[in-house]
Amino acid sequence: MYQEQKPSRTEFVPVRNLNYHVRQWGQPDAARPPLVLVHGWMDVSASWQFVVDALRTDRWIIAPDWRGFGLTRAPGPAPDNYWFPDYLADLDVLLDHYAGERAVDLVGHSMGGHVSMLYSGARPERIRRLVNLEGFGMAETKPSQAPGRLAQWMDQVKSLHRGEMALKAYDTVDGVAQRLMKTNPRLSQDKADWLARHWAAPNAQGAWEILGDAGHKVINAQLFKVDETLELYRRISAPLLCVTASEDSLGGWWKGKFTLAEFHERLKAVPNARSAEVQDAGHMMHHDQPGEVARMLEDFFLAPD
Repeated sequence: MYQEQKPSRTEFVPVRNLNYHVRQWGQPDAARPPLVLVHGWMDVSASWQFVVDALRTDRWIIAPDWRGFGLTRAPGPAPDNYWFPDYLADLDVLLDHYAGERAVDLVGHSMGGHVSMLYSGARPERIRRLVNLEGFGMAETKPSQAPGRLAQWMDQVKSLHRGEMALKAYDTVDGVAQRLMKTNPRLSQDKADWLARHWAAPNAQGAWEILGDAGHKVINAQLFKVDETLELYRRISAPLLCVTASEDSLGGWWKGKFTLAEFHERLKAVPNARSAEVQDAGHMMHHDQPGEVARMLEDFFLAPD
């Protein structure tokens, strides 16, 4: 099994009626801003371990489990759906707690990358440098889609409560590891075995359950509005590094409805943005090529504005 080089420590922080599970590496440093790492959909904060191990310099690193993922769970019944503004508000409170008025270096992957972009437009003064690892957002929608979207949302909420959207449980932790490797063929066995023990946990019957609420599978009731997103992008004052993988996962997901070319066109709204690509990597580039991702991060954080 993979052996972490820089073990993390964890704590729980009160955030908007939740106890947020937060993983940390290193110690607070008055000379350098905190480095905040936020994970993607159906992922957990431990997912950053491989990149942290590959960093050449030690930093104070903060990585939360988003609400409804990992060990950040509602005290009562789990919500039956989730809203993007909640992630921004959660991040705002976490930065109050850990950074005060200091600007941070913020890195987000996938959903976390999209959240980081939106947050950096709404709170530009809080971000020193911003890195987006395949946080694409979503395909453009039209007002005519609103009736169907709301009907689909209501149908899925009912389906969730009937137990029809439950996440699959696995007989053993090895089954979880195999699922991770099936989703990401580049993931090595040792890393999959390590991740599986953070990505899932045994229930009372001994089966291993994914540490993510099924409510995350419910479609967003609100349409994705590109014009609003671009207004937030225009207000990002931090230098942005946007990193994509050599394997076009976006094309695979959206089948031409949303392309990398469209995403890069949206990025033109960000005042100070540069792009990079990680070779021999898919969407989970921080698992596939953690050394290269770590190098890109450190070079970007040290580069002149």
